[in-house]
Amino acid sequence: MGVPRVGYEKPVFFVPDGVSVTKSLDRTTHLAIACHPDDAEIGMFDGAVQCYGSPDKWFYVVTVTDGAGSPAKGKYADFTPAEMTAKRQAEQIEAARIGQYSGVCLLKYPSGSVKERERSYSVVDDLRKLITRTEPAVVYTHNPADKHPTHVATFLRVLHAMRDLKFVPDKFLGCEVWRDLDWLPEEYRRALDVSGNEELARQMLEVYDSQIAGGKRYDLATLGLRRAHATYDQSHGVDTTTGIIYAMDLKPLLEASQRDVAGFMEEMIRAFSQEVMGGISVGLR
Repeated sequence: MGVPRVGYEKPVFFVPDGVSVTKSLDRTTHLAIACHPDDAEIGMFDGAVQCYGSPDKWFYVVTVTDGAGSPAKGKYADFTPAEMTAKRQAEQIEAARIGQYSGVCLLKYPSGSVKERERSYSVVDDLRKLITRTEPAVVYTHNPADKHPTHVATFLRVLHAMRDLKFVPDKFLGCEVWRDLDWLPEEYRRALDVSGNEELARQMLEVYDSQIAGGKRYDLATLGLRRAHATYDQSHGVDTTTGIIYAMDLKPLLEASQRDVAGFMEEMIRAFSQEVMGGISVGLR
């Protein structure tokens, strides 16, 4: 997969129900392209919810980086990058098993080869091949307002691949991980209702012991954030959901393929500014 991959490890494929890798890709309807192991379970869990137990909808996760640079303490403090990569790979595979994914592909690129544009050709090539093979109805990835630079770089490589292919799915969603998207004006924001799946979510998040025992309680934070969104989504109404993940609608970047990403974000930030200033103006009348 991918040409060239000189100097990079071969990708790892895992299929929970044992069908062939080819079939697992062909049946995919919902595709998540995440930066690190656990990013899909944190921000792109809607795909798992939409497909769990369904005979005709299938969630597939692509993890782009190897996760070797994960900060850790305690029992993982002395793990080498290779040991951490192996541990996080095993955790992603276990999450796929619990979530009954169609499959998972770990591309295992170092972060630098994703962030540095001149080194990212192989990453984009691999993504083109996976998108071509799956032709999903829904694509989840990171959003350009994320504050983690490798997450933003992953989004840019996904956008590059999809624009090269002229591929426009039914939905193209940029999900929140390292920056909440509750600030987005509603015309740009999509509220993904994941209510009633808290136990499944908890089980999938808890497999990431390298992160939890390593000093980051992503399990508690993620479930808490979804519940907070459910309550704070609407100010004039009672709670109607128990869990919401926010996502940015990225489809306009495909429908107008030359649209500048920075300009796209400036439009959202201006809309947010106008919303805030409008609220202040009302209060000063």
